[in-house]
Amino acid sequence: MKKNVLIIGAGGVAQVAAYKAAMHNDVLGDIHIASRTMSKCEALVAGILDKKALKRPGILAAHQLDAMDVEATKALIRRTKSQIVLNAGSSFLNMSVLRACIDTGVAYIDTAIHEDPTKVCETPPWYGNYEWKQREECERKGVTAILGAGFDPGVVNAYAALAANAYFDRIESIDIIDVNAGSHGRYFATNFDPEINFREFTGTVWSWQERQWTANKMFEVKRTDDLPVVGSHTTYLTGHDEVHSLSANLDVPNIRFWMGFGEHYINVFTVLNTLGLLSEKPVVTAEGLEVVPLKVVKAVLPDPMSLAPDYAGKTFIGDLVKGVRDGVETELLVYNVADHEEAFAETNSQAISYTAGVPAIAAAMLIARGEWDCHRMVNVEELPPVPFIDLLGKIGLPTRIRDDKGDRTFDPKEFAERRTPPERIARVSGT
Repeated sequence: MKKNVLIIGAGGVAQVAAYKAAMHNDVLGDIHIASRTMSKCEALVAGILDKKALKRPGILAAHQLDAMDVEATKALIRRTKSQIVLNAGSSFLNMSVLRACIDTGVAYIDTAIHEDPTKVCETPPWYGNYEWKQREECERKGVTAILGAGFDPGVVNAYAALAANAYFDRIESIDIIDVNAGSHGRYFATNFDPEINFREFTGTVWSWQERQWTANKMFEVKRTDDLPVVGSHTTYLTGHDEVHSLSANLDVPNIRFWMGFGEHYINVFTVLNTLGLLSEKPVVTAEGLEVVPLKVVKAVLPDPMSLAPDYAGKTFIGDLVKGVRDGVETELLVYNVADHEEAFAETNSQAISYTAGVPAIAAAMLIARGEWDCHRMVNVEELPPVPFIDLLGKIGLPTRIRDDKGDRTFDPKEFAERRTPPERIARVSGT
């Protein structure tokens, strides 16, 4: 059993994670929040105390930390006696924080794949470029490292594992659909770090089709679906983290990720990109100043955390899975709908951050309880999905199921027994 959580980061996802950790400190123990900007951590602590979110009296502390400094991170882990570390900050930090966790022997969780700030859209599978290179060391040292434990990646991986393990005999395709049907009222903004957000859409769109990597351009391929609650939406084929692990860990020939964009977003993005303002490469101004265009755009756009008070509407994220069950072609939709205003009322955050932060704390709770303390590096689909999905429903993100029997609330009893033989699932861990 592991106790005491160190949350690295003080943005929207970290804020949700900190609030939720406080609400479950009877399971998680002491809660520590660390970031380069001490004032942001202190503001998070003050907000949690103001809402009286702590389930029981306990330590809730703020710390200043440059998480790129591995030795400083290791020292903070030891000083706070943290046994679970959640990187809810920039994905540029993943490998530094992971190294600190491996060296101190504590559990590691992140919510997105590692990125090198000097590179955009590397060769697939992306996890193979960084995180998976540390798998052998994690297993040798017995270190639990759970990769991509947000919603997408994260919960959608668990949905895929649920379909593969306990529903289908054979899966032909998994289409992950992410739609934000809410509105923040600003002319233009991104829902999380603009630098990370734009980098997703300026490179090659990689998808897994017919058991091979397929390249497309952003906004080249689209589809329209009639979705529960949010209605009909057009989404675009997009490169995303979970495709790179699911394609290796599940025996599925077609895995794609689709994200919804409004015409206004596409128009503004296209102009910025065409003008070179989304480039991560430095340029020199007429005055001799060296600037990175993408960082300038980030600086002038609204802080994603500032959007929360005015956000209204809902989000939809789910897996549309097609395959064969009992000899019959079958379709299954596993999904969640979250509400921006409800997320703000509970955690002072919008639903985009809420859907990423809550699953990370669910993963931490399962590690603390021992259910997910696997002593090796894994992606979420390699872990038992039912306890995770069930716990999510209890702490704020309920799952629904839609198939030929209708649309219903997820019931763990329905998926209690494994359907697919273990040998049908190719795990990269070799187990």
